[in-house]
Amino acid sequence: MSDSTRKKGKFPPWIRVRTGCGGSRNEVSQILTSLKLNTVCSSAMCPNLNECWHRRTATFMIMGDACTRNCKFCAVKHSSTPLALEADEPERIAEAAAKLELKYVVVTSVTRDDLPDGGAAHFAAVIRAIRARLPETGIEVLTPDFNADREALTTVLDAQPTVFNHNVETVERLSTQIRSKANYRRSLEVLSMAREISKGTIPVKSGIMAGLGETDEEIVQTIKDLHAAGARILTIGQYLPPSGAHWPLERYAEPEKFEQWRKLALEIGFEFVASAPMVRSSYNAGELLGKR
Repeated sequence: MSDSTRKKGKFPPWIRVRTGCGGSRNEVSQILTSLKLNTVCSSAMCPNLNECWHRRTATFMIMGDACTRNCKFCAVKHSSTPLALEADEPERIAEAAAKLELKYVVVTSVTRDDLPDGGAAHFAAVIRAIRARLPETGIEVLTPDFNADREALTTVLDAQPTVFNHNVETVERLSTQIRSKANYRRSLEVLSMAREISKGTIPVKSGIMAGLGETDEEIVQTIKDLHAAGARILTIGQYLPPSGAHWPLERYAEPEKFEQWRKLALEIGFEFVASAPMVRSSYNAGELLGKR
């Protein structure tokens, strides 16, 4: 059955959510709970949570668990009045990374449009805290768009993350329908500025999802747009609605399609590409760069 006809109901055979459990998964959960830390793994209902926690890794989500935006594909809760930032959160993140013995740390956040800098200084503080505790550890930040504020982006990049990531999420035609307050062209601008500010010394990464109602041609155009904006690391994965209240699934793209997109991206000039149904933006991020 083709990807255009297989839409809803039972997962196709290539969608497999691993259910790893046991000591390692429980230990990760206990560490995160004891340090009162949020992860995008649980907040966004990531299907890879069990697998990743079983391997003693997690993607930290900073600045609270409530987002000032309300994107239609995302399970993270929304609030127009999120809680104040916690000054000790950077140190708690660093402590968790040390306890988990991470060689590559991924840090993302909710969007905080209520903050003057969008939380850029807090991102920088987290990077510095991890560096002080684990100087050899790679650090990838997956940031919101900061409303394309150059000063905010400079604050984050001056802290020298190993990789700067900002997801465009979907194709241009669907972006304003699906992404709350976000803009496709603004996301491309953020990626371009990140490459410019870092003078190309910090790899720029982005990710897109398939299955939201886009065409194959639009996926190809998005890949080209991301490369033109300066991204050199790319992730492409299958959209899976967190609930019936979220943006509806339009198709399951077959593994062969993801492989076609991977090869195309490499041909265009991307240096690292992860493209498969269960790929998520931070999934195996360190392995993608050979850091773990």
